[in-house]
Amino acid sequence: MIEEMLEFNKKFVAEKQYEKFSCGKYPDKKIAILTCMDTRLVELLPAALNIKNGDVKIIKNAGGVVTNPFGSVIRSLLVSIIELGVTEIMVIGHTDCGVQHIDSDIMIHHMKERGITQEAIDLMKYCGINFEKWLAGFDDVETSVKETVSTIVHHPLIPKDVKVGGYVINTETGELKIICGTQD
Repeated sequence: MIEEMLEFNKKFVAEKQYEKFSCGKYPDKKIAILTCMDTRLVELLPAALNIKNGDVKIIKNAGGVVTNPFGSVIRSLLVSIIELGVTEIMVIGHTDCGVQHIDSDIMIHHMKERGITQEAIDLMKYCGINFEKWLAGFDDVETSVKETVSTIVHHPLIPKDVKVGGYVINTETGELKIICGTQD
């Protein structure tokens, strides 16, 4: 499959299809969106919000959550705010999320079936990582969005003038439900 994608890329570049995507690195709408990596959101989310290339910064991970207040998500938000002019953040969870209800014990079992050794798992724990919590999902998407918004709003490095809102997008219709905002 990757070979097919690389072959397509050669044609894409040769035909200069990239020209229609040309834009600057600064987001025109001054918004950063933290959302899930779910495949259903790749085209649905931008279409549902009328987002074009160059409009926003999109940060994606499993569940659209902040799992570490000093990890890559907060770092990406800080770069977006401090260096790239973002003034608003949207945290967008979604219906039927694959991270919802993930059981870390079952995931660890599956990792072992795939060849991950107990020694590797123990090393994570030895390094101070609460491995079970780090792998765990969430029970309720709205609660997860509220918790992520709260983590961002109360983070000591996020400027207080940045507006932060939480939303849930319906993966079937694209409808966005407002969950919470900076004022909450």
